Amino acid sequence: MKPTDLRGILQYIPQFREKTFVLAIDGAIVTDENFATLLLDVAVLRSLNIRVVLVHGASAQIKALADKQGIKPSNCDGSGITDAATLQIAMDAANRLTHEILEGLSANDLRAVCPNAIIAHPLGIIQGVDHLFTGKVERVDVDLLQTLLAQGIIPIIPPLGFDGDGKTYRVNSDSVAVAVAESLKAVKLMFITPQDGILVQGRLIRQMLLADFESVLALQKNDVAPEQLSKALHTVTACQAGIPRVHIINGKVDEGMLAEVFSNDGIGTLIYANEYQQVRRAMKKDVRAIQLLTKKAVEAEELVKRSRAAIEKNLGDYFIFEIDKNTVACVALHVYPEQKKGELACLYVNPSHENHGIGKKLIQFVENKAREMGLGELLTLSTQAFTYFQSKGGFAEGTPDDLPPGRREKYDASGRNSKVLVKKLVKA
Repeated sequence: MKPTDLRGILQYIPQFREKTFVLAIDGAIVTDENFATLLLDVAVLRSLNIRVVLVHGASAQIKALADKQGIKPSNCDGSGITDAATLQIAMDAANRLTHEILEGLSANDLRAVCPNAIIAHPLGIIQGVDHLFTGKVERVDVDLLQTLLAQGIIPIIPPLGFDGDGKTYRVNSDSVAVAVAESLKAVKLMFITPQDGILVQGRLIRQMLLADFESVLALQKNDVAPEQLSKALHTVTACQAGIPRVHIINGKVDEGMLAEVFSNDGIGTLIYANEYQQVRRAMKKDVRAIQLLTKKAVEAEELVKRSRAAIEKNLGDYFIFEIDKNTVACVALHVYPEQKKGELACLYVNPSHENHGIGKKLIQFVENKAREMGLGELLTLSTQAFTYFQSKGGFAEGTPDDLPPGRREKYDASGRNSKVLVKKLVKA
């Protein structure tokens, strides 16, 4: 599916309409040639009644401005010490960048404003070191932001905060984005960076459950590229704070944001804190999706052909695995109560989602279902994937005699000569 395919986008509209996305944009992306396209993507989101808040960084601009003025900044990303000179440069750089974003949004007929919605206080003295004008988010003026969003206005939030006395502090833009997303109960937080996502030992993490990602950071924190570490850590913080999905994508990829939001695969890293993936019982409306999903496997003789009528007749046996309400895998459990046996059938995973452990999860799901029903044995038939069932599912090779009588008749009539695999079930 092309990310700009209207039919592909339409299926997502009901779940995103009137929801809030927080886009955290690195300063380096604002000056990239693809930024104009990125703002067009923002216009698409707004046209679909998705509420958008833009939080931007400015570290690249602070460094460039400091070099131009011959000043060595005390810190560029808002996480170290900010002296008076660096604060002034940060204010100049952030204000220029905010103005560029406002110009770009105006060019797309989008209304936007830069509110003073970040209330900050000094980071203070840490390990004996005074961080001076580096600040920490104390709270977010939610009422102000909600008022703007309700009027269709996009808030542009720079990496600056203000205290009750009107003093300005340099604040890390990643932490600002997390605080804003949490306060607004955003459904998505997207870090838009110059990198493809989170790489660990050079390998891109495509999608991962929060708990697994926390384990990766605990064991392999040093294997994450330094320029991505802040995003990784703030991603964990965001998910723990209740943001369902956090994305880290490359803002230099044309139409990348739409591809990330409106497709199953995306282009970057997705860390999810809720039940982003789920198995559910198939319904009549899913029959066509099951047939389309398994079409190539049937043509390759990996799976037996099933007519629409055959699937509908045994629809209660079928389950589908969804990602963002899109079917990416399916499985069936046919029950033979007299023999207390079950057959795991029609297991198939979309090739775009292979190697994510989905097949193994569906096998385990069927096993659990079979146990719940008091079955003592699980069978499966396979012509090409029998080694997978043996290595991943714990099945052992059996014989056609293991099949219930009615199933044996169908087996003999099919002529497929499938291998019969058996797994004894014990109570978990």
